[in-house]
Amino acid sequence: MKDQFVKDWMTRDPVVISSKTTLPEAYKLMKERHIRRLPVVDHDKLVGIVTLGDVREASPSDATTLSIYELNYLLAQLTVDRIMTRNVLSVSLGTTVREAARMMLEYKIGGLPVLENGKVVGILTESDIFRLVVQGWE
Repeated sequence: MKDQFVKDWMTRDPVVISSKTTLPEAYKLMKERHIRRLPVVDHDKLVGIVTLGDVREASPSDATTLSIYELNYLLAQLTVDRIMTRNVLSVSLGTTVREAARMMLEYKIGGLPVLENGKVVGILTESDIFRLVVQGWE
């Protein structure tokens, strides 16, 4: 597997959002597309990443005294720039899958945006690495 490159196993043209996307919009997109992380891009530049866990964590607890209408209003105003992870680790097309997997293990993350000339061109996730492992055994 050491000779396998990110460019051959990544998901190309990943779904991205802007930093001003609301939490409900991000959550809906994740559910519709069956994805767990969204790179956040402003003016073609990666500025963050938001995960399904981030969105769930930002949701109010059952202990709130706000009404459902107040909660929905507040959530509709909250944008991902308030909860996203900044200073995102990323890889390039020529990074080996082994190196990318090592980064994911070390930093305990499930995916890495793939950049080419500073632009997001793909994303490598745990699922992509599992696919490599399974196909390597067939």
